[in-house]
Amino acid sequence: MDLAQKSDAEILAIATPIMDNLMDASTAIDYERHTRDFTERARSVLSEESLQSICEHYQSTKGFFAKREFVAAFRRPDSVAIVWRQQFTKQPGEFVAELILVQQSGKYLVDHVMVF
Repeated sequence: MDLAQKSDAEILAIATPIMDNLMDASTAIDYERHTRDFTERARSVLSEESLQSICEHYQSTKGFFAKREFVAAFRRPDSVAIVWRQQFTKQPGEFVAELILVQQSGKYLVDHVMVF
């Protein structure tokens, strides 16, 4: 089944464990694990040094990832954008966590991910 044709529940069943790994790996500042589900394009724009700098910065200012709540899945012809409401342990307020999921060679991969 085409990714964009899946229900929200089906998309979340794919995206949630991927996002959990991304957040756990960034907490540990583990580049290999963090990028294991990345497309080649996504991997090419995030160096190990950049990930370390990004993680050290958010951990010192915002703390660690806390509660995450699904907001919506936006379907496109070749991808799905999943958006969550994200909280941190140190900084109050709501942030946006987003992940662009694509299907390549039968695998679901991350083409973009950001928390802002």
